[in-house]
Amino acid sequence: MANQIFTFPKDFLWGSATSSHQVEGGNSNNDWWDWEQSGRVKEKSGAACDHWNRFREDFRLARSLGHNAHRFSLEWSRIEPEEGQFSKEALAHYREVIESLASNDLEPIVTLHHFTLPRWLSKQGGWLSSRTPELFARYVRTVTEAIGEGVRYWMTLNEPVVYAFKSYFLGEWPPGDKSFRAAIQVLANLLRGHVAAYEGITDVSRKLRRKPVQTGIAHYVAALTPCAEHSFKDKLATQLRHLALNRLFVNALVRGRVIYPGFFSIRLARAKTLDFIGLDYYTRDFVHYRGFGIPQIFGDLCSLQHHREVGPRNFLSWEIFPRGIYLLVKEFSRYGLPILISENGLCTQEDRERTEFITDHVRGLARAMREGACVIGYLYWSLLDNFEWADGFSPRFGLVEVDYSTQARRVRESAKMLADICRSGTITLKHQGPA
Repeated sequence: MANQIFTFPKDFLWGSATSSHQVEGGNSNNDWWDWEQSGRVKEKSGAACDHWNRFREDFRLARSLGHNAHRFSLEWSRIEPEEGQFSKEALAHYREVIESLASNDLEPIVTLHHFTLPRWLSKQGGWLSSRTPELFARYVRTVTEAIGEGVRYWMTLNEPVVYAFKSYFLGEWPPGDKSFRAAIQVLANLLRGHVAAYEGITDVSRKLRRKPVQTGIAHYVAALTPCAEHSFKDKLATQLRHLALNRLFVNALVRGRVIYPGFFSIRLARAKTLDFIGLDYYTRDFVHYRGFGIPQIFGDLCSLQHHREVGPRNFLSWEIFPRGIYLLVKEFSRYGLPILISENGLCTQEDRERTEFITDHVRGLARAMREGACVIGYLYWSLLDNFEWADGFSPRFGLVEVDYSTQARRVRESAKMLADICRSGTITLKHQGPA
């Protein structure tokens, strides 16, 4: 059978993503800055990509690469540097960011919380505090009123399950807690924070008679495979990990209630607080059984080098598994909500690998869409090389290379290849057998 050309919808969102702390530089009033200064990570964010000052240049580059959308985040610690005190200067800056996107014909997709917290809120317990959902909602309402004109797409939270896992279970991110119970409490407050933010965005937009808005989250998902394919215990651990990592948070926002294994029940104020689902997809993990206790029942990751199926890996040793985007988009389509690929990217020293990565993942996405999945956009991570949290500046994800010593930008060949896809709105699908 011959290869086929798939044509994406004319209004499909093509673009890339960034986050404030990773690119802006100088975010010295949040918990991550303090974490860096205390020596908890190998590199400090410092000036990062100086995007705070260079955003206009960066958006012109994005437009030149055929993008029609850009996802970015607001820095809560700049907007509300002290509790209840909102900075007119910071709000004016982000209003300029949105206007610059619009002038470059880039649809703004605004993330309201991308891992960092204001220092004052961190000292009060951050997302472990029962007050934080309410404080987050107040911040969101303030932002929506002040700079929301012209914004159609809002993302309340970035990768909330990852945030709880890294910060409150593994202790690798601030505040460095290591408590399963704390992680579950944080997830509960993040769920409540999203619901309150969703209601605030909807209410403000309606009262100000703005055009209809769409509100979602950016949800990290991973393809999961049992370490031993014939092991019942590994299969069980894989299924439970898939439920906990990939499904429960979204289930709660669709249904209004979730029960975490371990008899922890959360009931939300309302159901159906997602207008679309953002999926951040990078890799596949292999899972093996650890025991029937909590949290051991969710399994652990086995070494990739000992598994016969493992494919090539990126700079951070994550497996490159393009079929996963097809499988997960098909699965999340069952919710009946539009899907936005809010992050998908590769860190590598070999740009040709990035070209192949993008092509293979866009093909997987197109295949899912051809089979009925409703996908509204694809955003590559990231527009720029940037500060990759605890991994520092070494991982290079960017479509645009950044020389951190001079802040010079250089467009990579992979960016030009993606630009061709963006402009044509088509991809060649290779013939393959059933999934």
